[in-house]
Amino acid sequence: MTVRVRIAPSPTGNLHIGTARTAVFNWLFARHHGGKFILRIEDTDLERSRPEYTENILEGLRWLGLNWDEGPLFQSQRLDLYKEAVQKLLDQGLAYRCYTTSEELEALREAQKARNEAPRYDNRHRNLTPEQRAAFEAEGRSYVIRFKIEDGREIVWNDLVRGKMSWRGSDLGGDMVIARASEEGSGQPLYNFVVVVDDIDMQITHVIRGEDHIANTAKQILLYEALGANIPDFAHAPLILNMDGRKLSKRDGVTSIFDFKQLGFTAEALVNYMTLLGWSPPDSTQEIFTLEAAAKEFSFERVNKAGAKFDWAKLDWLNSQYIHSTPVDKLTDLLIPFWQAAGYKFDGGRTRPWLEQLVALISQSLTRLVDAVPMTQLFFRDIEFSDEASTQLKQEGSATALKGIITALESQPQLSETSAQDIIKQVVKGQNVKKGLVMRSLRAALTGDVHGPDLIQSWLLLNQIGLDKSRLNRAITEAN
Repeated sequence: MTVRVRIAPSPTGNLHIGTARTAVFNWLFARHHGGKFILRIEDTDLERSRPEYTENILEGLRWLGLNWDEGPLFQSQRLDLYKEAVQKLLDQGLAYRCYTTSEELEALREAQKARNEAPRYDNRHRNLTPEQRAAFEAEGRSYVIRFKIEDGREIVWNDLVRGKMSWRGSDLGGDMVIARASEEGSGQPLYNFVVVVDDIDMQITHVIRGEDHIANTAKQILLYEALGANIPDFAHAPLILNMDGRKLSKRDGVTSIFDFKQLGFTAEALVNYMTLLGWSPPDSTQEIFTLEAAAKEFSFERVNKAGAKFDWAKLDWLNSQYIHSTPVDKLTDLLIPFWQAAGYKFDGGRTRPWLEQLVALISQSLTRLVDAVPMTQLFFRDIEFSDEASTQLKQEGSATALKGIITALESQPQLSETSAQDIIKQVVKGQNVKKGLVMRSLRAALTGDVHGPDLIQSWLLLNQIGLDKSRLNRAITEAN
């Protein structure tokens, strides 16, 4: 048997981290078994589905490296298949037309509520005679298609994560609506029905999804049986929770995959972290690995039943590890869009080699890619002196030391690390001052602050784009 799994997002919103984590588990399982990972777009909700959301989903999966083997397949292009399946159930007497009005359903719910009963449909139209159906249609009533669920039936399956699961038919809310009213003869098919028809048609062997779908599984198993199909194995992964133990939602901040991208997380770090949200590798000390490496070890025996808490600190740490190990040329490519978004201009000597020198200077200090924007602002925009920098520049001997540096620069056609160090030594010896005074004054003058990246390397970068002398002169004015 060839393993065939699917991820089936709905294009009614951007790619959510919960959906992406489900995609990760499906991808890992498929790759572990040498199977197929299929992408299906569940866009039958025509009112809420948007093409821009579809594109967001596709881009997000590509960015994460979750390449699919088949698809994308769109439910909206498969309506004839669903209607044929609906008609099959009608012809076999396993489904029927229900003419109950919304007012009658509301009255039923209110009566059940008054009796402290769980809401459920009472199957009142299951056995209508042809005359009764004709009378309802003569009244102009529309109908839905309901699938028959026997109260005494027990539905059992072995969940790959949770073990034996059992539901009684009486707990499923009565006969299930599988298609709503439409002008066509068999109606507009609904979610629980079409996913089963799709999974049968696509020969899905394993349905891997979040535990919030468990309540649908018993109903769907009955539909597989009614349609004469093999029932796939099910695996219901734990939900992603916030640190308070509640389901992660928009109220917790970002949940869209591209929100994480804009916050400066790398795709490799994010997908690595999602792998750990509910699964643990055999080597519990191993936390950093590629998708391919995780696929070799992945199994549902190591997927937890309990919800997986989303830990921002852990994600930040993972992200920093990936950034710190990224080659300078690739990291430069990753950082350029963030600098461009901040309005930084690449002119005046800010060439690719210069940018790579800048990246080498800051790379080990980055936690997120976006951190590079404030960290490098002094190389792209005019600086303002912090209070500490102004205090340093007004110290006795500071302005004189800076004048000495300017004078020494005149004899240096091209500044190097060695010549920069020599200039500092020359000023310290010539003016008989402490090296700390010269270094602190130079940093304040060049960067506008008393803290920051390596001073000599920063000076070299500023010198290459012709900003060091002008800043030194401005600092002398500030000192006076």
